This record gives sequence, C-alpha cells and structure tokens, in this order.
Amino acid sequence: MNAPNTAEHSGAAGQYAARPWSSSYPAQVPQTIDVERTGTLVDIFREGVSAYGSRNAAESFGKRMTYAELGRTADAVASWLQAQGMGKGDRVAIMMPNVMAYPAVLFGILIAGCTVVNVNPLYTPRELTHQLQDSGARALFVLENFGATVQEALNDVKLDRLVVVKPGDLLGLKGSIINIVSRHVKKAVKPFSLPAAVAFKSVVAQGAKQPPKPVAVTPDDIAFLQYTGGTTGVSKGAILLHRNVTANVLQCEAWMRPFFGERTDHVMVTALPLYHIFGLTVCALLMTRIGGCQLLIANPRDIPGFVKILKSSRITLMSGVNTLYNALANAPGIEEVDFSQLVFAVSGGMATQAVVAKKWKAVTGQPIVEGYGLSETSPVVCANRLDIEEFTGTIGYPLPSTDVSIRSQDGAPLPFGERGELCVKGPQVMAGYWQRPDETAKVMTQDGYFRTGDVAVILPHGEVKIVDRMKDMILVSGFNVYPNEVEDILVQHPQVTEAAVIGLPDSNGGEVVVAYVVRKDPSLSADELRQFCRENLTPYKVPRRVEFRETLPKTNVGKVLRRVLKDEVTQSS
Repeated sequence: MNAPNTAEHSGAAGQYAARPWSSSYPAQVPQTIDVERTGTLVDIFREGVSAYGSRNAAESFGKRMTYAELGRTADAVASWLQAQGMGKGDRVAIMMPNVMAYPAVLFGILIAGCTVVNVNPLYTPRELTHQLQDSGARALFVLENFGATVQEALNDVKLDRLVVVKPGDLLGLKGSIINIVSRHVKKAVKPFSLPAAVAFKSVVAQGAKQPPKPVAVTPDDIAFLQYTGGTTGVSKGAILLHRNVTANVLQCEAWMRPFFGERTDHVMVTALPLYHIFGLTVCALLMTRIGGCQLLIANPRDIPGFVKILKSSRITLMSGVNTLYNALANAPGIEEVDFSQLVFAVSGGMATQAVVAKKWKAVTGQPIVEGYGLSETSPVVCANRLDIEEFTGTIGYPLPSTDVSIRSQDGAPLPFGERGELCVKGPQVMAGYWQRPDETAKVMTQDGYFRTGDVAVILPHGEVKIVDRMKDMILVSGFNVYPNEVEDILVQHPQVTEAAVIGLPDSNGGEVVVAYVVRKDPSLSADELRQFCRENLTPYKVPRRVEFRETLPKTNVGKVLRRVLKDEVTQSS
C-alpha cells in the first residue's frame, strides 16, 4: 500500500480542463493520488494492525480494543467463515449498530475474501428479505436485539449460516451491565427462535484455533454491496470494488492528513452507523489507515446518553449529519463537554443548515466542515478545507483525482457557473448496480460520469454548491423552488426545531410549496411563520401552507425523507 502522492491522474481531464478548484487546494494536499497502486482494504487493515498494534482501535462502553486484538479477532472470524466453506466472492451480511463486534466482523469478512453486505438493523422483515434475496447473502451476523426480525425474514429467505452477536461480546461484561448495554442499542431484545444460529463467542473461539488461509484478494474484487437508502425507489446494491473504497480512503487521507497534526492518539466520535457508507469510510476505514480510535456510539438518538459519553471521553475528531449536530448543540449538558482538543467536525449525508453550524461553533469553538458523497461514490466526492474558520454553505472542492461536471437534464455539459446536475468521475465511483445493468446505464453518461441527481453550481474558485435534489425541485408557476433554500429559512426562526418542504399539486396543474414544521414553542402560528418567510424569500417560494407535526420521517442516520412525507400526505388526502 502506498501513501497518496502526486502521480498524474489516470482519468480524463474532465469538462473543466483548468480544474478551477485546483488552485484552492491547501498547499500540502496533492492534486491526485496514485490510483493504480491503491491496493485493497485487506492491505490497509494488515498494515494498520502491523504499524499500530498497541494503539486503541475501538472503544465502547468504556472498554478499549487495541489494533493487535482487533487483528486477532478479525482473523478468527475469517478462519471460521472459511471453515464453513465460504470464500472469494461469497456475500456475508452484517446487521448490527455500532457495537464492539462490528469492526472485527467487517474486517474478518474481507480477510476471508468475501463481500460485505451492510444491513440497517432497523429494517422490517420485508426490507431485510429483499436485501438478503437481492444480494444472495450466504451468511448473516446479527445483533440479538434484532433476532425476531431475522426469524420472520427466514420464512422467505435461506441462509447457510447465521451468527447471533450479543451486545456485551468483546466487552468483557457480565450480568446486569450487559442489559444496560442492550438498552443502549436502540431496541430491547424480543423473544425469537433461531435454532440453527451460532453464538459469536463460539465463532471467535473456533476460528482462533487456526489462522485463516491466505486469499488472493485483488483491487478488482467486490468489497461491498452497499445498498442505497431506497429513497428513490427499490433499494439497489452499489458494487464497490476494493479499488473504489481504498481510493476514497486515500483521497480522504490526502485531504485530511495535513490537519491531523503530530499526535498519534486521535479519537473519532463514531456516531454515524458503520453500515452507512459515510461512517464506514470516514470512521472505520480511515481511522484504520491513520491508527486512530473509533469511539463507537451504539445509539446516537439517545442524546442524554450520548452527551454523558462525550463528557467522559477525550475526543479529537467528529463526523455527523445536520440533525445530529443540531440535537447535540441544543442538548442540556453539552457545555460541560471538553471540546478543547477537537481538531475538526465533518458533516455529510444531508445539507447542513447555517443556523445549526452557527450554534455548533458557539458551543464547541469549531466550525462544521461540510462534505458531500453518495453510496455510489464510496462515498466522498467533495469536502471543504479543514482550515476554514466559518461554515461556508458549500460542499467544498472535489477531492484529489476527482472530476466533476455540471450537466443539463439531457446530459449535455453546461457552461461554467450555470446550475445543472452534478456528475462525478473518479476512482471512487462504483462499478455499477448489482444485477441491474439497466439501472446502471441510467446513471452513467456516455463519457463515464456518474449522475448524482443533485442540482449544483460551481462557484468562481471551484467550490461546489448543492442547490437541491433534482427530484425534489418544486415547479411553481414556471419557477423552480428548491426545498433546501426554504427549509434553511424556516429553521432560522427561533421557535422552529426542524422543517421539511415538499411540492403538492395545485388546481392549475402546477405545484404549491407546503412546509411541515416541528415547533419549539406551540404558540407559533402558521401565519407568523409564513410572514417570516415573506421577509426572507421571494413570494413564489413562500409556503402556501404550513402544517405542524411532532416529528418528521427520517432515515436511521437522521436524513429527512421528503418522499415518505409526500407519500403520507398524498395517500391521506
């Protein structure tokens, strides 16, 4: 494995030959990485274990695991899988939140030569069945809290092997303490019957009896089938090769390394679930590359519990999404957390709102550094410089060896500075959708760019600014309204906690803007909020209707699901 360097980018020069973002790179950041020598994720892991054996790799509920311990446990998982007849190309699913066993299972699967299928543990039996059937997974590692879901799914899907993980596994905990941990992982254990299941402790014990057999894992082997969130239709598996994900780890390292400093004891707050591509790459994989420790947060929705953990921890790095930063910044006791050693806090997954960024800096002294990515791009495409002093409101610059292009709806390149669909080319772009060549063709341009479905504009110095999702754009009397803009104004009202904006049909065949708002103060009226919008938005952007709700539908990582909200509204009308 080689560190990022300034080798010539092997891809096309891109739409903008001058690459206007190049001149805005920090001086120590290379323009490209050597994409021909990225190696595999197994290489990254082996090198990390060898170089950082005595360092802490993960922490959970006060228990720490060193890289040497993680290496031995991952080898045991790999050896066990091989003994069950699984090897190169076989798909193995993981259905767990951020518990201590996750990293060992993740790397064990990769060492065995298998492909990881990350599964949201909050999936319903129907959703789980779809993902297991679609991926053809032969085995599943599941936390016992979700065993009842698996039991129901097994009525329609067959697995060769099933492993049940307990919340206290690898923590050395016993008795009532395990029950406390169990309550922290989002869901109490419901009764279930999985007679063919193997306990994770037995997997480790059996696998440790002999080392795993060497497997010739190559950069072109599939590392992950990373399923999209399903917000645009049926969930699809993005094929992420070892070279795709490894390239993105090295791209992120190249972007961040100059700002890590000389310290060797970085601790990354890992609240984003590791089954989500952002948490997977920026936390689990990047920390392994640099020898950092993941502070695993099993249930980031338990904000009082989260704040309690932060109070007792020394943290230097953080990743999150807008809703998480918002909840923490407004949480009682957050002012007692020591943020003095925090180097940076990065955000992605959804648009970060300026009001949240302002509150976060007031609390921590550090700005939120926003980036941008997708499951299909391993995930990071763009990121702000880590030395910014204030939140920028953009997604920053394309990472090294990444080209972006702004296209019209028919795929034609648009002149610099115009709004259009953001398209991406780089070594981190997926190989396609699993068993869906037709869907792959829809998202790739003839000249090899991935169509993100996001409306963006490139600013004069090369910064990229997301305007909105193309599918969420609202057409009002021939004018385009972008929900992000309206939502950003709504949440600036001091009595608003959250807001979501959608377009609904009107009698003229067009659409009207409708806002759904979670209030801090029940005295806030729809008329007051619409007047506030009138003061900040041109008339056609002002919500025609404002409705108040207790909650908004969200993904497990806190991203508001406008499509689900729209479906709820239209089905009830």
